[in-house]
Amino acid sequence: MADYENRPVPEGINVSPSHPLREFALLVAGISGLILVVTLVVSLLAGQFARHIPFTEEKALAESLATRWPTTAGNQLDQQRQTYLQNLADRLGAVMNLPAGMNITVHYASSDTVNAMATLGGHIIVFQGLIDSLPDENALAMVVAHEIAHVRNRHPIVAIGRGFAVAMTLSSLSGLGDGLMEQWVGGLGMLPVLSFSRGQEEEADADALEALYRLYGHVEGATSFFEKIARQEASASSPALFNTHPGTEARIERIRQFAQTHPAQEKVVLVDLPDGIKTGANSP
Repeated sequence: MADYENRPVPEGINVSPSHPLREFALLVAGISGLILVVTLVVSLLAGQFARHIPFTEEKALAESLATRWPTTAGNQLDQQRQTYLQNLADRLGAVMNLPAGMNITVHYASSDTVNAMATLGGHIIVFQGLIDSLPDENALAMVVAHEIAHVRNRHPIVAIGRGFAVAMTLSSLSGLGDGLMEQWVGGLGMLPVLSFSRGQEEEADADALEALYRLYGHVEGATSFFEKIARQEASASSPALFNTHPGTEARIERIRQFAQTHPAQEKVVLVDLPDGIKTGANSP
C-alpha cells in the first residue's frame, strides 16, 4: 500500500470570498489615496522650499517671460495710466517694508477685465476694467496693496513651486509621461492663473489694510469696492479677481473690524482718481 496519495483539490480555493469589483474598487481607492497623500506632502514641502528661493532668482525667471507682459508702447494715455499706477505702487511699497531688492513693477493692461494680479519677480498687472469699477484712489490702493502683499510674502513663487511639485509627482506616479510636464511648463505663460490659498489671500488683505492706514491715516474707502462686488455676486457676475478669494462679506467685516481698532488719525479725505485714468465706460 502506497505511503502517499493525491488528495483532491478543494473547490473554490483560488476564489476570493468578496466580489471582484469590490476588491478592484478598494485597490483603486487605496492607490488614489496614496497618490493624494504623497502629492499633498510634496506640495507642502515644495511650498516651504520655494519660499526660501532668493528673490533675485525669482526675478531672473520672470525676466524670461518679459515678452508676455502687457505694453503701453505707442499709446500716450496708456503710458499716463501706467505711470500713475507705478507711482501709487511705489507709495504703497514705501510703507510696506519691502525687503531690500524687492521692487514692484506695475503693468497696465487696457482690457476691460475687472482684475489685478501679482506674478513672479514683483510684477503686477492692473486692468482698466478694474480701475473703471473703482470709486476713488483709496479703493484702488486697497487692491494694489493686496497684490504687493502677495509679492512681499512670496506667494507667487510658492504657488509656482507647488504647481511644479504636483506636476512632477503626478507625472511620476501616474505614468502620464512628459505631456503633463509640457503642459505645466507651457503654463508658465499663464501666470495670471496663479491661485493662492485662502490663508494667503487673508494675509494679503491684512497687509494691505496696514499699508492703507500708514499711507492715508485711515482705511476709509477700502470696503467700497467689496460692497459693490457683494452686490454683483448676488447676480452671479462677480469679477475674476474674487473667484478664488475669501467670501466678500467676510472681507468687508474684517475691514470694518480693522477700522474700529485703527481710528482715523485725522479728518478722512478720500482721494479722487486723476483725470484720464478712468474711461467712464464702467463707472460706479
